[in-house]
Amino acid sequence: MFNSQNKPYPLMSLKSRALRALSQREYSRAELFKKLSAFESSEGELEGVLNELEAKGFLNEERHALSLARKRSEKHGVSRIRQEMKSKGVPQQIADKALEELQNTELERAKALWAKRFAELPQDSKMLQRQQRFMLYRGFSAETIRMVLKSAHAPSNAEHEL
Repeated sequence: MFNSQNKPYPLMSLKSRALRALSQREYSRAELFKKLSAFESSEGELEGVLNELEAKGFLNEERHALSLARKRSEKHGVSRIRQEMKSKGVPQQIADKALEELQNTELERAKALWAKRFAELPQDSKMLQRQQRFMLYRGFSAETIRMVLKSAHAPSNAEHEL
């Protein structure tokens, strides 16, 4: 946030700073509070601004959670996304609601990620462990990883038809 002389905007109000941040991406209330608390001139001023932005619909926890889940869903599992939401201050019930749909597609997303990254079955235990660590780090459960590798072992129906 710099002006034309490359100096920080000293006279921007808290509301202006909040709107500027929200115009870039969705924020949780906790994230925005942390980001703007250094610019608060009087105690309670920031709470008032955040309440006003929530009332007008500029700041919305559910929209933030859905946006984060959608953005991370291609490369990460539910547990990793849930942890990120927790670190960003998203309330538990809102995070659960946003991740509900992702639970149903967890296996398909894990298969797609595994196929994109590895595309072949592990030949030895070292490679198996490497693939499992990769998927665990991305937030997929051990059961989901086991199912992905099991389905990769099973020959596809197209091979049986030939």
